Amino acid sequence: MQTKENKAQWILLLAVFVIATCGLIYELVAGTLASYLLGDSVTQFSTIIGAYLFSMGIGSFLSKYLGGNLLQWFVRIELMVGFIGGFSSPLLFIVFPLANSFQIILYTLVGITGVLVGLEIPLLMRILEHKVEFKELVSRVFTFDYIGALLASLIFPLLLVPQLGLIRTSLFFGILNIGVGWYLLHYFSAELKRAALLKLTAVFLLLIELVAFVFSEKILKYSETMAFNDQIIYAVSSPYQRIVLTRNKRELRLFLNGNLQFSSADEYRYHEALVHPALSSVTKPSNVLVLGGGDGLAVREILKYQTVKNITLVDLDPEMTKLFKSQSVLLKLNKESLLNKKVKIINQDAFIWLRENQQKFDAIIIDFPDPSSFSVGKLYSTLFYQLVRTAIKTEGIIVIQSTSPYVAPKSFWCIDQTLKSVGFFTRPYHNYVPSFGEWGYIIATPAEKEISFHSLPSGLKFLDSATLEQLFIFPEDMRTKAELQLNKLNNQALVHYFEEEWSKYLE
Repeated sequence: MQTKENKAQWILLLAVFVIATCGLIYELVAGTLASYLLGDSVTQFSTIIGAYLFSMGIGSFLSKYLGGNLLQWFVRIELMVGFIGGFSSPLLFIVFPLANSFQIILYTLVGITGVLVGLEIPLLMRILEHKVEFKELVSRVFTFDYIGALLASLIFPLLLVPQLGLIRTSLFFGILNIGVGWYLLHYFSAELKRAALLKLTAVFLLLIELVAFVFSEKILKYSETMAFNDQIIYAVSSPYQRIVLTRNKRELRLFLNGNLQFSSADEYRYHEALVHPALSSVTKPSNVLVLGGGDGLAVREILKYQTVKNITLVDLDPEMTKLFKSQSVLLKLNKESLLNKKVKIINQDAFIWLRENQQKFDAIIIDFPDPSSFSVGKLYSTLFYQLVRTAIKTEGIIVIQSTSPYVAPKSFWCIDQTLKSVGFFTRPYHNYVPSFGEWGYIIATPAEKEISFHSLPSGLKFLDSATLEQLFIFPEDMRTKAELQLNKLNNQALVHYFEEEWSKYLE
């Protein structure tokens, strides 16, 4: 039969499990949120994990200065962790559009949470040191700690982010932290001073977090209203990104993770330039592959070619393609292209899909986001372009959106050199899109040949034969004399170039 002392020990060990789970969740929320808002997921996660672990070390060091009723300290800290960690995500979303020093606030919250979590484990070991044999104590505490961390790392990407989103996830675990603190207050009330006041504090904190949890979507919408100048007409979080659609009197705008993807006022300039120089140079294109482009706007342009019989669209995010197949205002914009019988939609990572693909295509249109993170940078790498090469016919043609040659010439010409290194023959070009400025593209062919443009489809708003020829002329300020590295998976040189060049432009 379990004694009261043994039961108390197991309750405290279960508290360790909750501490470890919640602590890692707060860390993962901060890292994910930073990569959403600031880009470069590897850098953000690396620095946040480092700052968190360092802060835990500081907390562990400071724990030796806490004396008196250690259980009382433990419960107080548990309540503070629940409150600060729980509100970390809502607070960061709200301050991001307002604060110039967002990263200082981000790392301050990470640091405070890390210090508090770092205090708890040493305190718990001191509470139990005279009740459990030392080797048994260490074994149990760290076993529960590591199991909690494993659970957090598994449920965060598979369950929490897709189902709850970042704000509700941090609030949920804040509620869990505070709930554990309240239970400890209830169970050990005889050993604690002013237990009733602490219980009242715990209930008050729980109510605040429960209210915030219920109104989490309104908190997110409020933060986005401050971040975007226009009316938000649609917003959803997928496992991959935050999708926001805004509208004003002149235009619709699509934002992914806060970055503008297109404006309805001038997207035709971008998509006509992306599709038609390549497709008009292919004699009777029939089978076309689109990588990215889940908005269906590139597909809209491809469907203007009567000879096209099959279009395969591979886009990672099903929420994106679902949105552009169902919302009436977007169906009007893309001319219901994703509902066309010629179009087959595959929601899968393009890298993985190409490895398994056995088809050969007349043309491949690559419309990925800019290489602002390593997860996207891999889609501009030598290995990826080798996979693309296996999917194109010998006489076929490929085109890649390649960021701005004016703002980021190193990035643009790095993509060009990377394509050449795997055996492609390239022909870079650019055009002006008012929402973005000068934008670059690269045509690539598996065999060297003279590219001649056949007649363009009728009804284009921007391109004609004369304009088309001008796209291939580069002024000197869109070139670079720097010696560039190829973008390989093991160096991701392109991501570094992109971050270096665009960060100067955005300052």
